[in-house]
Amino acid sequence: MRYLLTAAAISLSLAAAPALAQDAGVARPELLLRELVTGMPTGDRQEVKVLTATLRPGDKTVFHSHRFPVTVYILEGTFTLEMEGRPAVTIKAGEAMVEPPNVRMTGYNRGASEPMRVVIFYVSDPDAPFLDPIN
Repeated sequence: MRYLLTAAAISLSLAAAPALAQDAGVARPELLLRELVTGMPTGDRQEVKVLTATLRPGDKTVFHSHRFPVTVYILEGTFTLEMEGRPAVTIKAGEAMVEPPNVRMTGYNRGASEPMRVVIFYVSDPDAPFLDPIN
């Protein structure tokens, strides 16, 4: 019961956040990305993973796919993602996107001088690999 009350209090606090945002010293989260996704794990247990990666200028990822949606947030630089059958997507520092599951892709830092740093967040079945390389 205490958890329900706590969750209700948090929900009410977040619902009131726009009104409180005008009060000095009151922090409120800023929505960066909202997207409906398919392909999330459905088992009794899921594993949350948060990773970071740095790509130097000219670096790329292996050609791969993911079993579950993967959210990326760019800390520095610009990231270009080429996905099979879809237009390339380029996101820059301060932006986020969801990489869809079961799509073959490769990511690049096409910049000439600065590294690209990213935070990666995803939910998967326990012990599932982050990516599946494609030869």
